[in-house]
Amino acid sequence: MKGSVSPSLPSGLMGNPSSHNAGRVILDGYSNNHIPVSGFPGLKKRSHAHINRSWIKIDQGGNSKILELDKAAIMRHCSLPARDLRLLDPLFIYPSTILGRENAIVVSLEQIRCIITADEVILMNSLDANVVLYKSELCKRLQTNKEQSDDLPFEFRALELALELTCMSLDAQVKELEMEIHPVLDELASSISTLNLERVRRFKGQLLALTQRVQKVCDEIEHLMDDDGDMAEMYLTEKKLRKEAFTSSELYSQTEESGGAGVVSKSAPVSPVGSTSGVRKLQRAFSCLSSSKHGSLSSSSSSRENIDQLEMLLEAYFVVSDNTLNKSSSLKEYIDDTEDLINIKLGNVQNQLIQFELLLTAATFVATIFAVVAGVFGMNFEDSIFDYPFAFHWVLITTGVFCGMLYISFLFYFRHKKVFPL
Repeated sequence: MKGSVSPSLPSGLMGNPSSHNAGRVILDGYSNNHIPVSGFPGLKKRSHAHINRSWIKIDQGGNSKILELDKAAIMRHCSLPARDLRLLDPLFIYPSTILGRENAIVVSLEQIRCIITADEVILMNSLDANVVLYKSELCKRLQTNKEQSDDLPFEFRALELALELTCMSLDAQVKELEMEIHPVLDELASSISTLNLERVRRFKGQLLALTQRVQKVCDEIEHLMDDDGDMAEMYLTEKKLRKEAFTSSELYSQTEESGGAGVVSKSAPVSPVGSTSGVRKLQRAFSCLSSSKHGSLSSSSSSRENIDQLEMLLEAYFVVSDNTLNKSSSLKEYIDDTEDLINIKLGNVQNQLIQFELLLTAATFVATIFAVVAGVFGMNFEDSIFDYPFAFHWVLITTGVFCGMLYISFLFYFRHKKVFPL
């Protein structure tokens, strides 16, 4: 801006562009010496505002190098908003997302978090096995196919590898969990114990979380397949070529116009009848209009083909993720079937306990009748039955037959009412 006066800095800092941080430290120290910054309660320290993170840059030739960049540099380089970079922040856990932007594709698939452009891949540097495998495999494929013709552009090859590794990782986790769950479920079905129930509960929680992750990847791929606009935005190479062709055509037209103007200016004044500059401009305008129409039609048809190409690519990995989702669903159904079997066994044990309790109650009732008879005859009253020695034996026999018939009637009633179904 004209008229603005920049503050004077020491001569040692003015000549060295790399010493801006040192100059900022000196200025901060100057402000700290003259202005009590700590006296302002609303002033926050900005020492952690720009934190450099480690990134891995992979170009089209398969060459990789490690960069230390902050969010602002990434935003300027890839023309991305700050909300898209939050998906790549390792401090937060976001679901799997694939976003198509004007100049880049933001990929956040499990541990693989990267920014794909038409010329390079900027990958979040991490020691995770999936990130290391993605870097090495992408460099290997790009170096191998450097001299070979490939139908897929650079950004689609990078996206395909991210989808491939993510689907393979999720499928491997489901298979590993399946191998761990099956022995535990078989052991639980044979012998029900608290330890086995706790292990199954823990495995069921892990399976639920894994199923949600697989479902999110599957939904994200399906969402991209359903939206042609998002798929068209992801074709970065074609947009780059269009932009370069448009820029070159503009430069060519500008050079033609400047050359024609120079010739006219050097020549003598021309009469309006003999001048053909207006006719040439009109012809050039019509030719540009027709070429733009033809180019728009051809670009729309080529974009349709590219969308179909990307759609087939996404469909292949949608089938893989859907197969993994079916495996996890089958495993969950197996756990539910085992739980149903355990509930049936526990219900059987409960019915047996209820049956034993009822039988014990009936036996107690029969024994109580004998006690009542003994108590009645043990009272101090005079009766003629005491004059016969064998009379009490008949009383015992009669009481026993009555109690036996009563006990049998109880059993028949319980069976008839299906109190003991098993």
